[in-house]
Amino acid sequence: MAQAPPETPSVIERTRLCRADGAVVAVYFLQRTAAFVLGDEALWMVRDGAGTRIAVHGGAILDAAADGERIITGGDDGKVVATDAAGASHTIATDVRRRWIDHVALAPGGAIAWSAGKEAHVHTDMRSVKGAKHVFEAPSTVGALAFAPKGLRLAVAHYNGASLWFPNAARAEPETLIWRGSHLAATFSPDGRFLVTSMQEPALHGWRLADRQDMRMQGYAARVRSLDWTADGKWLASSGSTQLILWPFQAKSGPMGKTPQMLAPTETQVEKVACHPRESVVAVGYADGLVLIVRLPDGAEILARKPSGTPVTALAWSGDGALLAFGTEDGDAGVIDLA
Repeated sequence: MAQAPPETPSVIERTRLCRADGAVVAVYFLQRTAAFVLGDEALWMVRDGAGTRIAVHGGAILDAAADGERIITGGDDGKVVATDAAGASHTIATDVRRRWIDHVALAPGGAIAWSAGKEAHVHTDMRSVKGAKHVFEAPSTVGALAFAPKGLRLAVAHYNGASLWFPNAARAEPETLIWRGSHLAATFSPDGRFLVTSMQEPALHGWRLADRQDMRMQGYAARVRSLDWTADGKWLASSGSTQLILWPFQAKSGPMGKTPQMLAPTETQVEKVACHPRESVVAVGYADGLVLIVRLPDGAEILARKPSGTPVTALAWSGDGALLAFGTEDGDAGVIDLA
């Protein structure tokens, strides 16, 4: 089990522990409430140290997304559910064939997307029943969904690439970005210039959207399951190694021809990364339960959680960056007050 160096500064004493009722698979902040997504049917909503279990599905939760005001979840009960910070939930959509809702995504303007099998659905306004609804059938089972930071454009990852879809452009055919293999995660850069996907094998693939130039990012020990952009969009943080891997996106060509920055090495795998919403800081969760807060300019580390032997499966910052929440595979959870 890896240990942080004894001289590493610590914020462990600022942690409010809140044991979740089940394995934690994700966490998001809704204002000051930490919404822990559990592996079964429920959310564990924690505010000021007090937790409430809220059942939102009739089975496992398969994916979730949030915008700071509400969390959207997709379940194996075929439902898409929205839950606000007060714990009020309502069903946004139900698949007519009760297929699993594999992926969900939220757009900055309030649109939502979800997928079931090969189909990707977009509802242009989840706050209103009058919002337009659109459906796109991908070439294969949808591997991930991601909205562009501006405009209503959805990236649909699938086998052998990703499709760029404009749901409001009824006559426009989706454009396919081709790269052989299974694409299982997708993220746009904050400026919208790049699309990056995580592959089934230990690698990332990206496209510079201005000219569709391919970008191959390799060298990982394991499949990359966690990606996040720094607040300024200059770095893409990733898991998949025994250290934090950061790809540079400052230049017009992105990371092409450049080596990544590598920080916070340990003996165990990085499982989760979460970038601070304002500063050049990344929270890093490891397979042994260790959580470090890493400052990018100089690589300085702060110990946020000691190793416990169980993988960190969830990390998230509050919108103002004052709170950091973590969750683990065995249900340990906490919120760290850094204000």
